[in-house]
Amino acid sequence: MVTRRALHFVFKVGNRFQTVHFFRDVLGMQVLRHEEFEEGCKAACNGPYDGKWSKTMVGFGPEDDHFVAELTYNYGIGDYKLGNDFMGLTLASSQAVSNARRLEWPLSKVAEGVFETEAPGGYKFYLQDRSPSQSDPVLKVTLAVSDLQKSLNYWSNLLGMKIYEQDEEKKWALLGYADDQCKLELQGIQGAVDHSAAFGRIAFSCPQKELPDLEDLMKRESQSILTPLVSLDTPGKATVQVVILADPDGHEICFVGDEAFRELSKMDPKGSKLLDDQTKVTSGLLQEINQRLRVNGRRVNDEWHLQLRSSLLSGWHLSALINAPPTWLCLA
Repeated sequence: MVTRRALHFVFKVGNRFQTVHFFRDVLGMQVLRHEEFEEGCKAACNGPYDGKWSKTMVGFGPEDDHFVAELTYNYGIGDYKLGNDFMGLTLASSQAVSNARRLEWPLSKVAEGVFETEAPGGYKFYLQDRSPSQSDPVLKVTLAVSDLQKSLNYWSNLLGMKIYEQDEEKKWALLGYADDQCKLELQGIQGAVDHSAAFGRIAFSCPQKELPDLEDLMKRESQSILTPLVSLDTPGKATVQVVILADPDGHEICFVGDEAFRELSKMDPKGSKLLDDQTKVTSGLLQEINQRLRVNGRRVNDEWHLQLRSSLLSGWHLSALINAPPTWLCLA
């Protein structure tokens, strides 16, 4: 009996509006839930940042039986430098290809019936121009590895994933926990895996009672544990227990107790509105600032833009922004 599930991949996003447009309007996913947090996550879910952030879950269906994307937005952080760690997410959807063409979203043909595109921030997606053969169109997440055999030992022997396919000559393998779940593709590369600032995290669930044993196993095997077993609270929702690991190349892996996560991850019919309302608040503030600056005959330079993003994070009053020090502004 399969007791573990592939859940989601975490993307750090600098432009929340454009990113949601890509996932919702181009790929055809829906907003499953949206949550706002006033301080950083105890398990570094939002990365190494302590301030206000939001989490938006998007997918083709409920998280109970679909692999989804977690869009993590840190207020005040406008972009993240990409590494070579995340190599792409592949999905089967002729509708997504059609949407991209209709919206004139850039597509590059890489094989017969397969197109490469990018989400805002540079994350690569591969769209197969066909109907999915399973209920979830998301087929696989591809991660770079520096030593395929070492990675296979970790993911298969320690984490219990089944090896579905493997090609040692091409330094490639496909793994998963079940036939009908999203797969993990490992692709060998030359040199070290660079995670840079945009590093993501892949998440799985297991019965909650297995979490302490999983942590103990990693300790015995001298493997990296980034966050020991901890409880995470979400306002108004279920508290979940997680342990955060890292594979030999430093890919972050979250294991969460399945029972509580199923409660936490229930689709929120108000999720899309919550996201849109929050986006309007931020956009409205930016528009008001720009309008007042135009009235005052000022234009904003790059340094002031950085200060503006930081001010949104710390909650400065609008008047403080308009009366910013001259070193942040240049006269029109």
